[in-house]
Amino acid sequence: MKLSKFSFDLPESLIAQSPSKERDESKLMVVHRDTGKLENKKFKDILDYFDDGDVMVLNNTKVFNARLYGRKEKTGARIEVFMLRELNSDMHLWDVLVDPARKIRVGNKLYFGEDDMLVAEVVDNTTSRGRTIRFIHDGTSEELRRMLDILGETPLPKYIKRKPTDEDKERYQTIYAKNEGAVAAPTAGLHFTPELMKRLELKGVNFAEVTLHVGLGTFRSIEVEDLSKHKMDAEFIRIDKKAADTVNKGIEAHKRICAIGTTSVRTIETSVSANKLLKPEEGWTNLFIHPPYEFSICNSMITNFHLPKTSLIIMVAAFAGYDLTMEAYKKAIKDKYRFYSYGDAMLII
Repeated sequence: MKLSKFSFDLPESLIAQSPSKERDESKLMVVHRDTGKLENKKFKDILDYFDDGDVMVLNNTKVFNARLYGRKEKTGARIEVFMLRELNSDMHLWDVLVDPARKIRVGNKLYFGEDDMLVAEVVDNTTSRGRTIRFIHDGTSEELRRMLDILGETPLPKYIKRKPTDEDKERYQTIYAKNEGAVAAPTAGLHFTPELMKRLELKGVNFAEVTLHVGLGTFRSIEVEDLSKHKMDAEFIRIDKKAADTVNKGIEAHKRICAIGTTSVRTIETSVSANKLLKPEEGWTNLFIHPPYEFSICNSMITNFHLPKTSLIIMVAAFAGYDLTMEAYKKAIKDKYRFYSYGDAMLII
């Protein structure tokens, strides 16, 4: 499968700039893999497609305020620092992206906040944009994180052409987010409300929580035409025994196992036993799912509508089939579905 097959014209007006008024009022396209049927629904209509014993796999990662603005020593040049992941909590070492990158070299100091309340030093120059920085901070890792939370802002994607608001702090986070560490939201989960989850629970749907801290791997652009040559950046995952047992009980009862979002899919497909059951896991995944791919754990998926030539739409095509995926996207554009993080959703069954 070639990257160019995932190119399509997406009107800029369909890239959602704000969330829907109510989380579960966003549009939902239901894609039936067996018949090819495509239905237009509201997200809260997912209730009609799940029954007693079905399992939904949720990514409970929590987004932190990953985007900081500081200034460079001496010149005072404004620098954007996008925090990717903590490398060493005792030494306060972080992997970051900096912009503009050409101005930042090893040994440079960066100052953040009023009265330079936080200082960092660049200690490594790893890629054209990436750097490793060390925060010069006497406190604990938790105290540093609290300071970063105050100084940072909600890391809305760059294609959202506005400043983050207080509303974004709440809406760019799933209602079940708990484990902090993501630099982007697992967006398929943004449509769930407490009421909807309660109604699913009353129908007998079980929830299995896993963690994948969404990082650059999910969003790094694909530079190769041959998809088998693309390498994903590693992202941290955790699957505990309780989640594995919940999923495996559903598999053994031949129930619907629905992964909420591409990150949940990658998490559970990373840790599969020889007899095609889910194993507890804690570590890193760089799994890149592209056609052809045989899925072991999930048999349904909820996902948002993704941008052309991304690893996300490529995974959807591996799950739903290339032709049906592209037909669904064509319909989504025609019917004016909203795309990407704050956009509408698709249920593939």
